[in-house]
Amino acid sequence: MAKFTSLKNAISDGVHDGQSVSLEGFTHLIPFAAGHEIIRQQRRQLTLIRMTPDLIYDQLVGAGCVSKLVFSWGGNPGVGSLHRVRDAIENAYPEALEIEEHSHAAMANAYEAGAAGLPMALFRGYVGSDLQKVNPNIATVTCPFSGEALAAVPAIKPDVGIIHAQKADKAGNVLLEGIVGVQKEVVLSSHHSIVTVEEIVDDLNASTNSCIIPGWAIDAICHVPLGAKPSYAQGYYPRDNSYYKKWDAISRQRDSFASWLDSDVFMQGAC
Repeated sequence: MAKFTSLKNAISDGVHDGQSVSLEGFTHLIPFAAGHEIIRQQRRQLTLIRMTPDLIYDQLVGAGCVSKLVFSWGGNPGVGSLHRVRDAIENAYPEALEIEEHSHAAMANAYEAGAAGLPMALFRGYVGSDLQKVNPNIATVTCPFSGEALAAVPAIKPDVGIIHAQKADKAGNVLLEGIVGVQKEVVLSSHHSIVTVEEIVDDLNASTNSCIIPGWAIDAICHVPLGAKPSYAQGYYPRDNSYYKKWDAISRQRDSFASWLDSDVFMQGAC
């Protein structure tokens, strides 16, 4: 059952060196505050998993927390490259970074397989793609019923899954509203799950067919208002587009990134 705790304690207890960690959230509800706490606690040799690595993974890579990235797209949305990720890949700075690239469809299906307790995901995909030539975790399986060739990838089962959501009730149930990506699947597929929320309420007031993650599937819940900033949380605050533009200049040079780390992460306390 979900335990209510501080973000500092949730990361200290739940995230350890060498683990595989997934911080998911599609367009909004990206768990920036949790990522910054991982940086503050100086975790190392993490394998980060995310369908769309953007600024938070650029920050974690640049801070030296990451040894491998499993992903299906990477960039600063609407702006350009992830300069800290690029520096790690091209120059092994601050650490060498191994990459494993997939398609969006592959990762979504792999999360679903992990949530269902299956060893792999089967789907139609990678037709005409060269990814299979460079990624040994993409295979082809023949359907025993139709003879059709299908793509297969290992199920994603992170050691730790972290998401941000709008609300949790006092029983530990979590409500997600707006664009829902693979957050539910991340929680269900992970061995240990951490959810940060905007508020804790007596009643979720969930509408019919809402996305609710039950408390029995969650290990830790943390009350972290603005926990998705600079991404947005539907119903709470908008996306800070200016931050994404500023990040391009901040992350482009090692010195400016180091200054940002000191002022915006290490000098800031966790909830």
